[in-house]
Amino acid sequence: MAAASLPDSAPPESGNVAIKTEPLDGDGVPPTPRDVPVKRDPVVPLLSPASGLQPLRWSPDHRLAVCTSSSLSVLELLCDMHSSRQDLSLNRTSIPVPTQTHKLRVGPPDELSQAVKKFSLDPDPTVRQVFLADTVINPSVGVHSGMKFASWSPLGCDSSGRCLLACLTLDNCLTVHSSRGHLEWKLLVNLTESYGERLKQRGYAKKDNNPPQADLLDLGELQRRFRMQTPVKMEWSSIYTIKKVQADNSCVDEEMVLLAVLMENGDLVLWKFVLPFADGDDVVFYDLIESGVSRPSDLAWWEYENGSQRMGGLIVGSEVGPVKIMPVSLSKVKGYCTLRLPVILWKECDEIAVENIRCFPVIHPIHKTSCSLILASRGCYIFWCLLMISPNGLNIHNSHITGLNSLPVVSLAVSQQEVAVYSCSMDGWIKKLTPTFTESSVIFKVEDLAQPETLTGRWIHGIAVSHNGAYVALVSAPGIVGSFHPFHKNYQIHFLMLKTPEAAASLLLKSPEQNLFKTADLLELVRWQVLKTKHVPASLQEELDRKLQEVDSPYLWRIKLFLARVLHLTLQAPRTEHKWKPRRTAVKVLVQEEEEDEAVERVEGEAGGVEGEAEDRRTEVQTLMQAAEMHLMRDHMKKVLGVVYLNTWVPQNICIPTCGLMDYLSRDPNDKDSEVLIGHIRKKLNKQTFPERCSLCQAPLPFTDCKQAVCENGHMWLRCVLSYQACQTLTFRRCLLQDCIARLPEPEDPEWIKKLLKAPCLLCDSPMV
Repeated sequence: MAAASLPDSAPPESGNVAIKTEPLDGDGVPPTPRDVPVKRDPVVPLLSPASGLQPLRWSPDHRLAVCTSSSLSVLELLCDMHSSRQDLSLNRTSIPVPTQTHKLRVGPPDELSQAVKKFSLDPDPTVRQVFLADTVINPSVGVHSGMKFASWSPLGCDSSGRCLLACLTLDNCLTVHSSRGHLEWKLLVNLTESYGERLKQRGYAKKDNNPPQADLLDLGELQRRFRMQTPVKMEWSSIYTIKKVQADNSCVDEEMVLLAVLMENGDLVLWKFVLPFADGDDVVFYDLIESGVSRPSDLAWWEYENGSQRMGGLIVGSEVGPVKIMPVSLSKVKGYCTLRLPVILWKECDEIAVENIRCFPVIHPIHKTSCSLILASRGCYIFWCLLMISPNGLNIHNSHITGLNSLPVVSLAVSQQEVAVYSCSMDGWIKKLTPTFTESSVIFKVEDLAQPETLTGRWIHGIAVSHNGAYVALVSAPGIVGSFHPFHKNYQIHFLMLKTPEAAASLLLKSPEQNLFKTADLLELVRWQVLKTKHVPASLQEELDRKLQEVDSPYLWRIKLFLARVLHLTLQAPRTEHKWKPRRTAVKVLVQEEEEDEAVERVEGEAGGVEGEAEDRRTEVQTLMQAAEMHLMRDHMKKVLGVVYLNTWVPQNICIPTCGLMDYLSRDPNDKDSEVLIGHIRKKLNKQTFPERCSLCQAPLPFTDCKQAVCENGHMWLRCVLSYQACQTLTFRRCLLQDCIARLPEPEDPEWIKKLLKAPCLLCDSPMV
């Protein structure tokens, strides 16, 4: 039965069913403007049609991947504090589809060509038609061009602390990319080629290493070799910490992430990436799991965590209908338990394909325990399954949500902040499902998400929700116009607000992550409101000041600095003339009436008074900005000096200007913490200073400013925001928002300095690229 449902006032039937049979009060009332999600500009046009069953994927570092027929387009959402425009700030990059068609290797080329010729001309129609209809095996059908699927890794996997991107093309080529530089993508590894080479070395044997009994002239063997290396979908796990034994038998912590690849024959191939992953040669084949699922269609990770206990597996769906969880063994992960047997979530073979599998952890409000909620689309229905672990074992509760759509569901998106699910059908209707937990079931409240008029009559091909649930992205195309399909379709990406700026500000202050970059989508909503209203909301300012009085948190100071910077943009006088325009010659105007002179003087006087008030306000906000920056700088200086004190045993000339930092902090006589720290470090230095010197003239570089250094000959160098060393090299890293710079770690630097240089930007928490 369908355990899902609609408004709370609808009386539930037996079997945990809640179905609305009569219209309730207000059902026919059109939504108010506040209920309609606000559309944010710009609307991004796509250069090529969208491709793949799930064309949109939003990353934890606020990048939206869009699969198209020519490339993988990536839109990066930036909370730009230097722009006064109210539109979304988006950086657009792309990963092109390879021009050379990828071909899977299944054996000797001569034997393969002989097999293709044999089966294409086979007199048995049952054999010939099966071969000719297979688009992977039969090259004469033609290969589709475009992206099939994209998957983002968790945050902190690449060398810059950002996400890795796995791409799967329609010709079955699986690659992993990273954005090492700004607006730049680099191919790290081709996993399809790596796995093909591994299969070739093993003679295309199964997991039991038994060699195949037939050759490529057998159709069954030919299909098996192609299907065992044809990817259907891939998904990243969360980050795990394992113990690594070094040469001296000491143990160090090592972080890793797994990429699970679902093959056409049901095999699950696991690849291990040691973090931070920077070189494609470091990828390691981890395991092969034979799921036994026929005609697999979708894949997702199931990860359970309750205190120190962890458990996980891979959810595999089938085009036939069944859904199961396959165990994944992670013996080196502390506290990890492995399932003994596969867990069947749905066993009926009803020929309804399983797609859009989503799994997320929740806290059961009644049992007060961790549990997992799994959802998937099956045609017009949505399948749900609640997994709860008790002392008696694993409890499974499942059912279907029916009556939502008349057409199949094409996309599912989950907002974990408020535990809400958004579904989209082929007719373009988007519905919001909010789960309510009972003793042993789940009831879903269903709401229609009203769409702006600009989306009326357009077909929705996919949706994706941002990391903190602030925005939903939609890819759309024109629908039927005048009973005909349009000859040319312009595919577009739209952004709709799912939260109000007030709700975003509340979540921002209560965020457990304490990182502005991780909450950039919420921060963008607050920025938009400040730019629109030209003032910081009084409730937000009061709550921020109250929290700062309770705890002196750098995260709250960064929010205060951000609000001051955005407010300063709104107070700047508009530019009246452009430098590129030629100046007009002055024209003398003869005014004969004395009344006109008086009116002009009166207007100028009023304008001068308003301008004076605005200037005072700008000065006040600028003073607030400088105070917030100085507080963050001094707080970080003390942390850097603390790291220096803990890691240096004898006086030595290190890259950090220790004496300059101490002299700079000593200017504030009321800072007792820095006074004690400086006293301890001066004892270690034993009157040695180790001054910085200019690389051009060897003159000393005085530490008079924490942002730049100027020698006596006028040579100016910018200072690293993480170590405060003067960057005197041609290459350095810059914050994603171009706020600060940081130097690159050198090979001779000790590990503690390299760790110090891995930190994000001091002022905005953005990664250094």
